[in-house]
Amino acid sequence: MVAVPDTTTTGGSLLIRGRLLIRRPRASGGDEDKRLPLRKQALFQALCVFITFTVLFPIMWVVALALDPRALPRPDGLNLIPPGASLKSFFEVIERPTSNPIDFLGLAKNSFILAASTSAFSVGVGVLAAYAFSRLQFRGRQILMLGILAVLMLPPVVTMVPLFLMLNQVRLDLPLLGSFNLRGSLAGVSLAVISGLLPFAIWNLKGYLDTIPKELEEAAAVDGATRNQAFRSVILPLAVPALAVTAFLGFLAGWTEYYFSVVFLTGKVDSYTLAIALNLMVGQYATQTPWAHFSAFAILFAAPVSIVYLFLQKYIVSGLAVGGVKG
Repeated sequence: MVAVPDTTTTGGSLLIRGRLLIRRPRASGGDEDKRLPLRKQALFQALCVFITFTVLFPIMWVVALALDPRALPRPDGLNLIPPGASLKSFFEVIERPTSNPIDFLGLAKNSFILAASTSAFSVGVGVLAAYAFSRLQFRGRQILMLGILAVLMLPPVVTMVPLFLMLNQVRLDLPLLGSFNLRGSLAGVSLAVISGLLPFAIWNLKGYLDTIPKELEEAAAVDGATRNQAFRSVILPLAVPALAVTAFLGFLAGWTEYYFSVVFLTGKVDSYTLAIALNLMVGQYATQTPWAHFSAFAILFAAPVSIVYLFLQKYIVSGLAVGGVKG
């Protein structure tokens, strides 16, 4: 180690730190040894371009159909740039998406209520159950976890008939809401969706809570904190990434829910959601639907959650990866 003036070298054998010269061994081969042959690079790049085109082309076509002012009953070709492109279809869909007496904002309101309630309830109950499975030892713990995993493997449509019969027997008479059948309301649909979301929320959050060291709670207990205080002040702030991921996926499931909604809300036009309205636009025959209106509605339906996902993508991926480390 020798004192030298402030200089830099690019050969790889000398490195300057302030005014001290430190020798380091030259990396054998350099970056040139890690480069792929030109043919393989061209092959991989062509494959990436093909995959990108395959994924983006349907989206581009839907956008082009939505901008087409001709209101064609069926596409007349691959017109990615339609003649006379305009936003007329979007305004018409927002004003009156279907023949039912409910506008786009009313449909969006019902979808948001359904999505927000399912997301909040599944996260609120799921984190409590996940904490119990992660930190507490009680009789039947392993059996209950296997039961949750078994329910998680079932498709939600399997539970449609028993949930329909069970919720149809519940009739409430509330001061503000009046008398109504739980099955034919957004609350009933929300409960049905939550029954499928809770197993995933518990399993995902339990895996994330397992990665949080128990010593942090023990340190909080030494400082005089109770278990509930440690849970609120220590565990919940550290579990925010997993909570955000679970909440977003729950919101997405509620926003795009169709099967329970179309079966439970039969005849309840004022409770229809965007998913039901999108299906009703098709009509009895596909030729009755202007593709411009259908495409514009589909874009408006998918845009909110797509934009949120683009901003939260790295948090969603990292949260799922960390939550899946332990079972």
